[in-house]
Amino acid sequence: MANETINLTQLEKMGQLAKQAETQLAQLSNQQRNDGLMAMAEALVAHSDTILAANQQDLANATDLKASFVDRLTLTADRINDMAEGMRQVAQLADPIGSVDKMWKNEAGLMIGKQRVPLGVIGIIFEARPNVTADASALCYKSGNAVMLRGGKEAIQTNIAISDVLRGALKQLGVDENAVQLVHDTSHEVANEMMALTKYLDVLIPRGGRGLIQRVVTTAKVPVIETGAGNCHIYVDQYAELQMAVDITVNAKVQRPSVCNAAEKLVIHSAVADEYLPVIAAALADQGVQLRGDDRARAIVPSMVPATDADWDEEYNDLIMAVKVVDSEDEAIAHINAHNTKHSEAIITDNYQNGQRFLQQIDAACVYINASTRFTDGFEFGFGAEIGISTQKLHARGPMGLHELTSTKYIIYGDGQVRK
Repeated sequence: MANETINLTQLEKMGQLAKQAETQLAQLSNQQRNDGLMAMAEALVAHSDTILAANQQDLANATDLKASFVDRLTLTADRINDMAEGMRQVAQLADPIGSVDKMWKNEAGLMIGKQRVPLGVIGIIFEARPNVTADASALCYKSGNAVMLRGGKEAIQTNIAISDVLRGALKQLGVDENAVQLVHDTSHEVANEMMALTKYLDVLIPRGGRGLIQRVVTTAKVPVIETGAGNCHIYVDQYAELQMAVDITVNAKVQRPSVCNAAEKLVIHSAVADEYLPVIAAALADQGVQLRGDDRARAIVPSMVPATDADWDEEYNDLIMAVKVVDSEDEAIAHINAHNTKHSEAIITDNYQNGQRFLQQIDAACVYINASTRFTDGFEFGFGAEIGISTQKLHARGPMGLHELTSTKYIIYGDGQVRK
């Protein structure tokens, strides 16, 4: 083993340490894992000054980044407290490991069960969202998985500070600190090496913009769970109530425009567009939102910037929203399914049948009737935190909590059976 270790790259050494930590994690009880989560939460709050100082270093270097990106990068005392609270909530969740989904007896008299087990070692490649370091560590630890994190260079000092605090808390409890590891090298070469680390990583999860996600999906040799990109729509149906349409659209766009569950597009039925669109547009403009409209939308609100074909597929992560007027719900559904990223879509309507048709025909991980897309979030769904929002259909879809970080194995009880 010693000679083998000498020849390993730094990333391979980390993978080897993660595998060793995974073995210890499998032996920890749910109470021990919960104790670790509580200790990590307390450590985050206790060392918040150190984390904020590191974050200031990253912010000082963020001079050429757009405001929405800086917002994702920025930590405050309240945001650190939220991270810690997320860990405490994860500790309160039911333990998924060891639970048996179902059990049955076959014709040979064997008792066959399907039991939940950890995925193993999870790799996460993410951009300027330092809260991912804490959220991902919490969910992976609770579900018995070791984690290797690789953040972007924009948040490197903050990520180092957070991971050091978490590792220190685990070490004080006598738990292998390598259950949580951060890759300090933010180069593309190391990212590419991580994507090929099939000997050590069981799954790779990218979190960030569409460019990052597609690079991981197309490059990685490690199995990937695709997450994140959010070209989300609000459809204002002809039976929508105006004030509700205003409130939900403004919230979905403005409350935090830099995140993947923020609405990027407004689709509105022509039967109410003349009356509703000026009111909704004015409310958005009051919040600093730039609107980009198709020809019909601009005929109603001439101050809109002309929308291009590229706008319908763009995830702005900014105070920008494109607007399209349609003549039917079928047209709205077709447009949304043609341009969305399978993340979160919402209809505003008082018509039950229209709402149900939208629910059934929209292809997305989360579909809402009369609510903001901003609720697509593991914390809001009661998961404590989330590892990401899966926009694919295999293994996991939507906000990924503890259950989605497990696999299954079959356990079989016999009393001497042999197959004839």
